[in-house]
Amino acid sequence: MSFDGKTVLINGRSNHAFERRDLPMDNGASSYRRFLSGDDEGLLEIICGYRTGLILYLNSFVQNIHTAEELTEDTFSELAIKCPKFGEKSSFKTWLYAIGRNVTSKYLRKHPSSVIVPLESQECIADEENIESNYIKSEQKRMVHKAMHSLRSEYRQVLYLSFFEGFSNEEAAVIMKKSKRQIETLLYNAKKALRSELERSGFEYEE
Repeated sequence: MSFDGKTVLINGRSNHAFERRDLPMDNGASSYRRFLSGDDEGLLEIICGYRTGLILYLNSFVQNIHTAEELTEDTFSELAIKCPKFGEKSSFKTWLYAIGRNVTSKYLRKHPSSVIVPLESQECIADEENIESNYIKSEQKRMVHKAMHSLRSEYRQVLYLSFFEGFSNEEAAVIMKKSKRQIETLLYNAKKALRSELERSGFEYEE
């Protein structure tokens, strides 16, 4: 990705260049304002703060970690090149994840045959596990995350947003372009499906 004559690599094989950083209390809004004012460090802060979480969220759509990395790069490229206006009607993180979802939806419309790739047949399992273990520190949560691969796409999405990123139902609704009531119903059904999957695998499910 290039902007203002500079090049920033966003690649799954260069994670050392994007170590996670603590963002300001406004979740990156001030970093984005600085970038729009000409400070490229602001965009780098956003990339470092959100890259891994966004990869895992977008992977809930495509179930291919390398494709999810490319879509994450496309999301940040959209910020760098198009400089969309952040209206502050939601948190910056909510807004960013909504952009990532839009980028991924466009990709899936152009590549419908790539929607689902069986996890067992992917050559990128090791890369996904590496990203997952670096971002999700709890072994129990990693177990839940793996079980989610067997669920339908919308269930994976809402569970990831709720359990792993801590978004409220209202925020998840903004990201997924649904009403709050639809998110509540979706989350209820997703939890039931997750419970069944975990129990089928021999694990106990606890809320």
